[in-house]
Amino acid sequence: MEKSSQHNLTTETITLVYSGGDYFDRLEKLINEASTEIHFQTYILEDDATGNKIINALKKAVLRKVKVFLLLDGLGSRALSEKFVNDLRLSGIQFRFFSPLFSYHTFYFGRRLHHKIVVADAKTVLIGGINIAKKYEGNTTEVPWLDYAVMINDTTVGKQAQAICHYYFLKKRNRIFKKKQTGYLQNQTIAKLLQNDWLRRKNEIQSSYLKSIQMAQTEIIIVCGYFLPGRKLTQTLKKAAERKVRILLILSGISDVPLVKSAISFYYAFLLRNNIELYEWNQSILHGKSAVVDRKWTTIGSFNLNHLSSHASIETNVGIHSVPFAEMYQKHLEDIISQCNQITSESFQPQNKLLPRFKQWISYYIVRFFETLLTFLPYNRFLKNSLK
Repeated sequence: MEKSSQHNLTTETITLVYSGGDYFDRLEKLINEASTEIHFQTYILEDDATGNKIINALKKAVLRKVKVFLLLDGLGSRALSEKFVNDLRLSGIQFRFFSPLFSYHTFYFGRRLHHKIVVADAKTVLIGGINIAKKYEGNTTEVPWLDYAVMINDTTVGKQAQAICHYYFLKKRNRIFKKKQTGYLQNQTIAKLLQNDWLRRKNEIQSSYLKSIQMAQTEIIIVCGYFLPGRKLTQTLKKAAERKVRILLILSGISDVPLVKSAISFYYAFLLRNNIELYEWNQSILHGKSAVVDRKWTTIGSFNLNHLSSHASIETNVGIHSVPFAEMYQKHLEDIISQCNQITSESFQPQNKLLPRFKQWISYYIVRFFETLLTFLPYNRFLKNSLK
């Protein structure tokens, strides 16, 4: 297996970024200050006020002679009009879709470009779970979807993140992370770029979750908007709870996919039986994908704890070994928990009756069926050849 990207940083070099104005202000500033090259990859970019603001910043960067490479997922960004796409290309932005829906080579439908990465000048990196759309930015009357990202200012990490972008966009597939990455130790802070791409036998994010949960001693906080873990992760959480590790899950109380919300609720009885604390965020849609373990290790990125992220989509997270960063983020998550609705055995009782449970059971197996179908759908020899 190829080595994961690792580099040691000070906490001053790593910044937690929140969805809403914080993320989009930083993103726009990052683009405006770029001087040589920008790699921009995301699952969703919408033709709305937020999307056009970011695209206009990219167009201005091109006028400054900055090379701009934009890669959008063919499914997530499928709503973009032909006029919008042609305008991108005419502006000088080097653009394409990843795995277009009706491409001659697109047979493995479940493999989506789900990560969200921006790299400027091979130095400044913005990685998280936030797509480019108004609902992630919000406004004075609308709460943005709850999500997070990490900004890192460092040339070593920047080059490694740009290599990930080359891997998918410029197709320099065989040159990525073949050599062991070197780093330096400073203030006991280590940052790793973690990838999941099952088709390429990359399972770094899921492995880091499993290892961190297995080694947990006191407390785990997980944020996940689409929480449908597989058997291995479910049993790992159960064993951690049996070791008296306190486990808190922050989940979505409202969802953009009601069927998935019903399927997630199917897990609640099992989780509650194993003394895992459940908290639902109801102020907006929860889209975050992150965790803090023992106030030491933090991960933030695009990886959901579900079958699609584990075995289909291309995902990137940042894993951070830093007590100051973990304590800072945990304090924020504790504030989020204080605003959540806690699900207890008593409050879940009405949903635990026969008819609601049957609905949840049906939803769960429908979602599982389609996840499996999308993940293992056969792909033809043309796709196989493209992955050599």
